Amino acid sequence: MRDITGGVCAPEGFMANGIHAGMRKNKSKKDLSLIYSKEPCIAAATYTQNKVKGAPLIVTKKHLKDGIAQAIICNSGNANTCNSNGVELATETSELLAKELGIKEEDVIVASTGVIGQPMVIDPFKEHMHELVAGLKKDGSDNAVQGIMTTDTKPKEYAVEFVIDGQIAHIGAIAKGSGMIHPNMATMLAFVTSDVDISKEMLDIMIHEVVNDTFNMVSVDGDTSTNDMLCVMCNGLAGNKKIVFKDHDYQVMEDALFYICEQLSRDIAKDGEGATKLLTCKVSHAKSVWNAKAVAKSVITSSLFKAAMFGKDANWGRILCAIGYAPADVDVNKVDVHLQSTVGNLYVCHNGMGVEFDEEFATKVLSEDEIIIVIDLNDGDYSATAWGCDLTYDYVKINGDYRT
Repeated sequence: MRDITGGVCAPEGFMANGIHAGMRKNKSKKDLSLIYSKEPCIAAATYTQNKVKGAPLIVTKKHLKDGIAQAIICNSGNANTCNSNGVELATETSELLAKELGIKEEDVIVASTGVIGQPMVIDPFKEHMHELVAGLKKDGSDNAVQGIMTTDTKPKEYAVEFVIDGQIAHIGAIAKGSGMIHPNMATMLAFVTSDVDISKEMLDIMIHEVVNDTFNMVSVDGDTSTNDMLCVMCNGLAGNKKIVFKDHDYQVMEDALFYICEQLSRDIAKDGEGATKLLTCKVSHAKSVWNAKAVAKSVITSSLFKAAMFGKDANWGRILCAIGYAPADVDVNKVDVHLQSTVGNLYVCHNGMGVEFDEEFATKVLSEDEIIIVIDLNDGDYSATAWGCDLTYDYVKINGDYRT
């Protein structure tokens, strides 16, 4: 497996585009994106478990009942959530795109991101659908990722090439997410493309396995969005023998998908609203995977610990506090904790008790933009990793006037 360029257009048969359609006031910002496959795709998705769901998710879930899709359309600037005509708008958007592309309406995945509860009209879609489709191109992934960004400061896209069943295959992806990030069976917004031939049943199993250990282990602020969604489309143009079992080919593809999703998860955490540091919490020797995950997420979601990391304060007591209230079976008298960065390793806790350390060295370790929190529970054979970011003044500033 190797990294390549091209994003969602890296796999055979995919094109993309992104334009400004008027949903965002800033005319220099793209706000409408499209990903299209020349062949129908096997498709699967995961969705937010927030009880309040954006209308596009309702429509997409209906469209994907047959496991087939050929296009993804996404707007930014308006979440199309909590609108009385939301489903109608998402449906009409699908109809407009299907007509322009000459495909079935049911083969359109529709998504939105932006402010919740804002009135929305169909006009920008009607007026710009032809322009959006006409601009589709093989190197259009960058335009597409620009069109789905909201408070993101950096585009998030990856692609890899690998060999499966003797054939060269690809997976590409774009994602957005910076705030309101605490996913539960979902991923902010992530669109993944592949030319691997795989059955719907196997793809559905695969994305849930991968999401559970990547996007579901990310938290910026503890808020689960109403519009979170991960969609994967596979058009089979790589020419491999169709994956219908959990065999070697399944594992090769899953490893590639996991790599892509892990990179995107790290990028989303690092680009958290106002963040200055990526926090990676690695938990080892837990009694179960559940315990390991619960501890890792408890630590990276602790507001007090996140604030300490912003202040370069090695206040390890906040880590123990977060471990203590995690919904996990943990013997706190066995816990060891290290804080690491490119500067070095800081040992702060042994068997649940403090270890003397140099405060000046601690400040240097915590001054880097990536901090690793290593927690050894010394009580089992299981491990987990979670990603988060520090909590800064700018997070409050960004969200204090997000709508206005």
